[in-house]
Order: sequence, then structure tokens, then C-alpha cells
Amino acid sequence: MHRTRAIPGPGDINSQGLGWLSIVRLGLIQAALGAIVVLTTSTLNRVMVVELGLAAMIPGMLVGIHYAVQISRPVWGHWSDTGGSRTLWILGGLALLAAAGTGAASTTLVFEQNFTLGLSLAILAYILIGIGIGACGTSLLTLIAIKTAPERRAAAATITWMMMIAGIVVSSVVTGLNLDPYSHGRLVAVTAITGVVVWTIAAMAIRGIENRPSFEVRADRNKATSFRESLDEVWSDGEARLFTLFILVSMLAYATQDLILEPFAGLLFDMTPGETTRLSGTQHAGILLGMAMVGLCSTLFGRRYPGLPKLIIALGCLGSAMALAALSISAFFAPVWPLQINVFLLGAMNGAFAVAAIGTMMLLASNGASANEGMRMGVWGAAQAISFGLGGVLGTVLLDLGRLLLGDNREAFALVFGFEALLFLLSSLIALRITAHKKRLKTDNLQISLNGQTAPAPAE
Repeated sequence: MHRTRAIPGPGDINSQGLGWLSIVRLGLIQAALGAIVVLTTSTLNRVMVVELGLAAMIPGMLVGIHYAVQISRPVWGHWSDTGGSRTLWILGGLALLAAAGTGAASTTLVFEQNFTLGLSLAILAYILIGIGIGACGTSLLTLIAIKTAPERRAAAATITWMMMIAGIVVSSVVTGLNLDPYSHGRLVAVTAITGVVVWTIAAMAIRGIENRPSFEVRADRNKATSFRESLDEVWSDGEARLFTLFILVSMLAYATQDLILEPFAGLLFDMTPGETTRLSGTQHAGILLGMAMVGLCSTLFGRRYPGLPKLIIALGCLGSAMALAALSISAFFAPVWPLQINVFLLGAMNGAFAVAAIGTMMLLASNGASANEGMRMGVWGAAQAISFGLGGVLGTVLLDLGRLLLGDNREAFALVFGFEALLFLLSSLIALRITAHKKRLKTDNLQISLNGQTAPAPAE
């Protein structure tokens, strides 16, 4: 079996794949995604419930629809494999997301006149939002994976995800400043302007990056085949199936607490809405710290210890399980339990395992017999969307069932957090079985490739 590596192209200093500046440029696109998505999953939710007086289940259903649509991510990943340009899929998906987000905001005007028509248009808008996120996000992660050196991929994942959070924060602040005094028309205008601005930034950021040589290309790999054959190949890969199972279980555990943590703090710790909002900020601060620590460790030690991402994933899941077990216990000691510290540690462990998992996803994307990185990213993205969509529903359903059967808030919350802890413990065990790197082949089995031509690699 022969293996090829890209040699430096014009403007490249070495064969380390994308430099840090280029990775940050691609991170701007992830930030653009976050900036638009937060308007549709947060701001619009509030407007529908508060200003329009709609039932909370309506925005909840719409958000669920946009997750459900992302099950189609393998389709967009396959088309980016065979379409000749991932840049077009990234910018096209982002443009569709921006347009659909503006359309979703416009339904606030329609709801006031005709509920049925408004709901129908909102459903259509959120379907398109899901398609836009899937097309852009899948192709973006694939592009980062194939252009970045393996030892930098965990750090690249850290950078892009931290920039996405930054995009969410900046968009929330700027939108909040420009929405007062509130009107539906102002919401539509702010959403549209945000879409145009972030798309323009993304278009400038990605310019020329796809034309750079990929870091590593195997000479024996075939071109991507039909959708069915490509999907079958991914699913026949035991490592890909195992990683899919890991994503399903770990992201389900990650998402299940989303909708119950603030009610938990309010009911058992007597926190006000403002205090529970700040508690959510504490959790996100922990997530950022966890991501940053993983990025730093991967940059410093990733080349020397190729098994480091797997270890971080397992430890992050185990730490998340312990933090959730502590939350389960805290239900019986509220309100004297150090909740802020507990939630911060949960966020740090969540951030560590999540960003290491994304880095591992990028490593595993190129392990197929065919050049179908987009399909692999699509399969794993679909698994994540399923878990995120089910997580919020599962958490609230389990809580309601616990309150009904046990008749006590403390025991009900303890049950849900304990269930999440078990899911994370299972995720940790699955992670230990994942092989995120391949053994290096001897130098005489390596080739260097550029523009489709190969030559023996120099001795190392």
C-alpha cells in the first residue's frame, strides 16, 4: 500500500498543512454560522413566546425540525466530495442559512395576521435553515480536516469552535443593542443585515484556501463513488461505526441537560432568572477553558503522543460523568451545594471531550478506501443532530415522568442527572476503543504528491 503526502505549494513555508492564520480564517466561517443560528434558536424563540404569545412548544418544535433536517448531512457531504468545490457548498449553504434566517424572522409579521400561514412559512424557513447549516458546516469541517496536519487538528477544532462561540456572543450583543425599541420589522432588518455582513466576511476568509495542497493524500484511494456505495463503505468500516455510536451516546448526554439545568437552579436553589442566566454563562466559561486546554495540550504534545486525543476524550467523558453525578447528589443538599463550581467543572469537562472528539473526527475522516471525507463528516454530523434533537426532549420528558412517579423535584432531577452520568460513563468506555491514528509506514512506502503527480519521498 502506498501513501502520499502533499509537498509545499507556493506561499507555503513547510508541509505542515494550513498555518494558524488560515485556520483562524476558516474559524471565521464557523463564527458566521453561530452568529446567524443564535438569532433563530434564541432570539426568535423569545419573540415567539413573549411578544407573540405563542405556546413554547412552537419554537421548540421549529428548532427540533432544523435538527431533524440535518440528518441529511451525509447527502451534503457526498455532494461536496463529488461536486469539485467545497467552497461553493460552504458559501452556498451559508447564503441559504442567512436567507432562511431572514425568512424565519419575517414570519413574526405573518403570525400576527394569520397563525396557520405564519406557522407554515416558519416550518419551511426552519427546514431551509437545517439544510443551510448541514451543507455549510459539513463541507467546512471536511475542508479543515483535509488541509490541516494531523497534530494540529485538535487545535484547529478548538480554534474554530471557540470562534463559533465568539460569533454567538458578538451577534447576541450587537443584535440586542439594535433591537430596541423592538418591532418585528426591526428584527427582520437586523437579521438580514447580519446575514449579509457575516456572509461577506466568510467569502473573504475562505478565498484561495481550497486551492492549497492537501496535507496528506493516499495514492491508492479511489475517487468518491455513488452516494449508496460511499455510505456503504463508511458503514462497513468498524472504526467509523464505533465513532458514530460514540457521538450518538456522548452528544445525547451532552444535550440532555440543556433545558433542565436552569429550571433545576431556579426550583432547588431559589435562583432568579438573571442568576440562572449567569449560571449558564459560568458553564460556557468552563467550556471555553476546557477547549483551550485541549488545544494547548494537542499543540504541544500531539506529535509526540498520537493517542492523546483518545485519552482526552475518555477523561473528558469520565469527568463529565463525575460532575453530573455531583449535580445529582446536589439535589439533596440544595441550596448549600457549591453549584457554580459544579457547573463550571461540568462545562470544562464537556468542552474538553467535545473539542477532542471533533479533532478525532477530522483524523478519522481520511481513513476510508475512497476520498469520501465529506460523507464521513456527514454521517457523524447526522448522528450529532439526532442526539441534539432528542436530548432536549429526553431531558424534559424524563424530568416530568420523574416528578409524576416520584412526586418530588429533588428525586426527579437526581434521576435525570444520574442518567446523564451513566451515558457519559458509557461514552468514556466506547472512547477507549477508538483508534484515531494509524501507525506510520516505513519511508520507502511513502510518496510525495502534488497536482496529481507522485515521486518517492526523501529519507527522514
